[in-house]
Amino acid sequence: MASVSEAAHNPSGMRTQTVTAGLIAIAAAMALLHLLTNMRYGFHRDELQFLSDARHLAWGFVAYPPLTPFVERMSLALFGLNMVGLRLFSVLAQSIAIVIAGLMARDIGGGRLAQITAAVGVALSPLPLFQGTEFQYTTFDFLWWVLIAWCVIRLLKSENPRWWLAIGAVAGLGVMTKYAILFYIAGILGGFLLTRARRCLLSWYFVSALVLTTLICLPNLLWQVHHHFVSYAFLKYIHVRDVGEGRAHGFILAQFLLCTNVVTVPLWIAGLAGFLLSRRYRVLAWISLIPVALFFFGKGRGYYTAGVYPILMAMGAVVGEKWVASLKTGWRRSVEWLFFAGVAVYGAFACAIIVPLAPSGPLMRFALSNNGDLREETGWPEIVRTVATIWDTLPPEQREHAGILVGNYGEQGAIEILGPPYQLPPPISGTNSAWLRGYSLPPPATLIVLGLSQRYVDKTFAGCRLAGHVVNPFGVENEESRDHPDIFVCGSPLQPWPVFWKDFQSFG
Repeated sequence: MASVSEAAHNPSGMRTQTVTAGLIAIAAAMALLHLLTNMRYGFHRDELQFLSDARHLAWGFVAYPPLTPFVERMSLALFGLNMVGLRLFSVLAQSIAIVIAGLMARDIGGGRLAQITAAVGVALSPLPLFQGTEFQYTTFDFLWWVLIAWCVIRLLKSENPRWWLAIGAVAGLGVMTKYAILFYIAGILGGFLLTRARRCLLSWYFVSALVLTTLICLPNLLWQVHHHFVSYAFLKYIHVRDVGEGRAHGFILAQFLLCTNVVTVPLWIAGLAGFLLSRRYRVLAWISLIPVALFFFGKGRGYYTAGVYPILMAMGAVVGEKWVASLKTGWRRSVEWLFFAGVAVYGAFACAIIVPLAPSGPLMRFALSNNGDLREETGWPEIVRTVATIWDTLPPEQREHAGILVGNYGEQGAIEILGPPYQLPPPISGTNSAWLRGYSLPPPATLIVLGLSQRYVDKTFAGCRLAGHVVNPFGVENEESRDHPDIFVCGSPLQPWPVFWKDFQSFG
């Protein structure tokens, strides 16, 4: 009775609760979409690497910090090899980011329309849509960017320096997820230094936040020192590869068509202008602009900056709400209807490409023909079965001293995760952290080799013969079927194993 009485005397509180429930409903709808479709096709090659590393937990990995494999280890413990379960934390992270987008609009001063607009704009943008379809570190990285921005808004709004502790904690989690968040942290520091909000830095809570971030990241830093900062060598290699292969091309276009729903472009541009014109929240403009500029001039890939757009959409939704409120009723309703209809149409188009909506038929063929990530989810069980068939054809005395050597982390993860039911041994891989784990002793005398070209195996191993081919159930072209479709049976390396192993290290 008391709560009903309080609600009756506090209608604004009831409206706030209703709108928050609406934000949660939008996020829940997107989560349900992913939960109903995430069992289709199979694991992505990147997910297979995370699953493999989750079985070998450490304070660091060559390709990324340790948080994402740790979360996947929890998923394995809870759900086993269930794709919906293993992708659940990604779905939750995407859903939380959608809700926070609406809450940012609320805290900036937006009403119901602004909050719903921000949440829908984020939910139906291509990159956030993708974040819920696979278990990737980019999903959690995206969440940390959005969460930090919300904490900054709360800091600026309340002028309570204790929010620095939340910012420091989330920043630490971000660094333990993906090192690229350092560009975003540079944007945060730059944003405060370039605006009147620099006074917020004159607080022991800010210093405490720096200490907290450092403490959270310290185990990984010590791991990097112990491994001679191998992740820096990895990132440098990957960057040179991406630039050389043209993966950094189209950075600007990706900001409009990939990171955001194209219909929301006027929204986030208005948000950027709104932040620049706001004395209190101007720091958010620089927090958004600085990482985009750093990635653009540093030739980063277009999707690296996806985390800034929920921030801009939140302010843009507030600006848009004030603008439509100035219109006559008929015009206001027309503008709102056209905007949400446009967002929904482009969102449906993005869903058809990104989300595995159908297990067969024209919709599946459309998705596979336009989405390279979905193509990389196909064929792994078939590859493992082919390798198992070849393994079973080896004479028992040869099988006792045989091993499986792979050329990339997708094959390595597939053999390690999907191979045990076929009694296959752990794979031998030179890619990323798998190289650090070495090879069995004594080394195998016979090798089933996949993921490498015939030219390479002929000059590297003794007595190689073609033993099988990669098969793909949908007949689509992906990295396995295109770049290394052959499977070989070979003898030992022509060089001694220690020498071969030193040369076999690779990044991917």
